[in-house]
Amino acid sequence: MSDFKGKYGEVFKRLSTTNVSDALDALGLKGSTYGIRPMWHTFTKIAGPAVTLKMTAAGLTKGKHHLGVKAIEAAEEGDVIIIDNGGRLDTSCWGGILANGAKMKKVAGVVIDGACRDLDDCVECGFNVYARGTVVATARGRVMEEATNVMIQFGGVQVRPGDIVFGDKSGVVIIPIERLEDVIKKSEELYQKEESMIADIKAGIPMIEVDEKYNYEKMLK
Repeated sequence: MSDFKGKYGEVFKRLSTTNVSDALDALGLKGSTYGIRPMWHTFTKIAGPAVTLKMTAAGLTKGKHHLGVKAIEAAEEGDVIIIDNGGRLDTSCWGGILANGAKMKKVAGVVIDGACRDLDDCVECGFNVYARGTVVATARGRVMEEATNVMIQFGGVQVRPGDIVFGDKSGVVIIPIERLEDVIKKSEELYQKEESMIADIKAGIPMIEVDEKYNYEKMLK
């Protein structure tokens, strides 16, 4: 089992994806995606190592397994399955059967550059699904699994197996595993600064004074 949750779980409970996105910008790293968010209000924040899944169009070459099965088999407790379906919204690449299988493996969630289906089933079994949208059309005959645990593109960001996937209601960010400590340190610094700003605002200090005090426009410098 991955020790990520034990080591970093409390940190990511405290931080937001916007803290991390700002930290990535400050460090010159690309990891902020767009348009991918929880598909239901009960779905929770997720953070964990990536198990990647790359999709391709269905055709004469056939897949050996239904998409996602190998990713679930490869995943450990707390991992996040991350699917590159090129942002397609016309077909699913995740559904209720897969959600139940991943839930049994204690996977933290799935994030999809594309669409899911069977959202009712995913909500019912309490499995976190982040995607661009929902669709009713099956993947069968439309898309197939090209590879599992290879480098993928996700919302314009490079993702490798083991990179850290972090999602909340604002969206999804990717943290390169070799820069994790740097990103956490910078994220914590920005989080504390923003908390101090909010405390000053709640204490009645005018916004213009708070802005000048913390030099908000140049906070990432």
